[in-house]
Amino acid sequence: MKMLINVPETVVADALRGMAACHPELIVDVENRVIVRRDAPVEGKVGLVSGGGSGHEPLHGGFVGSGMLDAACPGEVFTSPVPDQMVRAAAAVDSGKGVLFIIKNYTGDVLNFDMAAELAEDEGIQVAKVLVNDDVAVTDSLYTAGRRGTGATLFVEKIAGAAAAEGAPLERVESIARRVNELSRSFGVALSPCSTPSKGGPTFELPAGELELGVGIHGEPGRERRAMMTSHEIADYAVQVVVEDLRPESPVLLLVNGMGATPQLELYGFAAEVHRALGERQVAVARTLVGNYVTSLDMAGASITLCQVDEDLLRLWDAPVRTAGLRWGA
Repeated sequence: MKMLINVPETVVADALRGMAACHPELIVDVENRVIVRRDAPVEGKVGLVSGGGSGHEPLHGGFVGSGMLDAACPGEVFTSPVPDQMVRAAAAVDSGKGVLFIIKNYTGDVLNFDMAAELAEDEGIQVAKVLVNDDVAVTDSLYTAGRRGTGATLFVEKIAGAAAAEGAPLERVESIARRVNELSRSFGVALSPCSTPSKGGPTFELPAGELELGVGIHGEPGRERRAMMTSHEIADYAVQVVVEDLRPESPVLLLVNGMGATPQLELYGFAAEVHRALGERQVAVARTLVGNYVTSLDMAGASITLCQVDEDLLRLWDAPVRTAGLRWGA
């Protein structure tokens, strides 16, 4: 596999050096692998910290900035960051109002963030934690006990980030983040495997003419493999699975997310089919976001995430955000 890299061992460090060069509004500690908004800690504001293995960009480093995360901790590709990174990030963003850790439900992330929370509290930093577990495809997987954390991570980080920017206390920000997770569901489909720099080739086999329904963001197996389906058929399948589990009673936010190698042309065509499928099931869509946001390196495919919203959650979603990977408003 051809990759635009120097050597596999420096892929993450090289990417962080690139972020530092391109985004002077961020402090990028390449050696310690922590990305922090330059104006942190923001006085009177709860700090938001997230992180996880690299390879899912722009998640998480691309979501550091005003209205979203205060810091992110990138691990090696598909590997959890370590507690020292998380403690360093918490200390950098703590204004005295506490820090919220947003954790995708993968075993390594959960263990390391739990340990980091204990260490941070030993240093006098108040820490709350929220686990994201929105993927309805499987109950357990190669990397998790329980449902995986995927696309809803973006909704949690954006909406909780807006609440924190308004000056909400830690308990309120934590409550909002938990509510967003509880109101969110995701389902992903792979059309091709992904390739890691260390392996230099596909991480799993997916025969030509087949797709994986319910794939995870590391290429974990899903529910089943089928012969290739049309965008119309994939949308019907994915929407049905998500709606059956979520049973939305109010309008939803919709994320049509690319896995990394799927072009916008295909994603918007898929988004049209998802809107059709939701309409046929009487699910109203309040806002739609389309693009590659929670990726799996060079995997072709897409995921959909729905989040039920009321007026307050929708207002927080619409609030201004300014990060490398997501920005709108003033």
